[in-house]
Amino acid sequence: MRKLTYLVATSIDGYIAKADGGDPTGVPGFFVNEGDHNAALLRDYPEMIPTVARPVFGLGDTPNKEFDTVLEGRKSYEIGLAAGLDDAYEHLRHLVFSTSMTEARGKVELVTTDPVEKVRELKKEDGQKIWLVGGATLANTLRDEIDEIVVKMHPVVAGAGMPMFSGEFRPERYHLSKHDAYESGVLVLTYTRIES
Repeated sequence: MRKLTYLVATSIDGYIAKADGGDPTGVPGFFVNEGDHNAALLRDYPEMIPTVARPVFGLGDTPNKEFDTVLEGRKSYEIGLAAGLDDAYEHLRHLVFSTSMTEARGKVELVTTDPVEKVRELKKEDGQKIWLVGGATLANTLRDEIDEIVVKMHPVVAGAGMPMFSGEFRPERYHLSKHDAYESGVLVLTYTRIES
């Protein structure tokens, strides 16, 4: 059975973007862009680099290490579209979940049906892990299907914005299975679901 991993960058206070869901990389000071954490993330998760930028990072022909499928909600997908990318992750099977969109571009698969059922189908397929890139609403919808959370925590307090999960108050425990601290101040924390 394949695993669903929510791999996401956050501030110390758990925000992944501005409240309007805009591109967090375009907000000066929101994330730490320089530092020793970058080489480790490129080594461990080369799939997270958009296809167009992979040659810049020396990842042109690098095989997928952890993931072969990426999932995202409409707002996250539209960030790529606004940057001129029909499919930011051509090196992965790319699914976008939306009830308001009528089509996706390129090889992107548009899913307008129940996200939970679709993810359960994907988990039964052969392959590598499934990466949930965002956003908060889709993460909340898929919360019970998330097997692992990898938090790239940046040493920044945002004060407000879009949280990692946008939903009801429902505490669930996870096990910290791996942690890495970098001189840049970035922490990479891997949590696995504790089965009840």
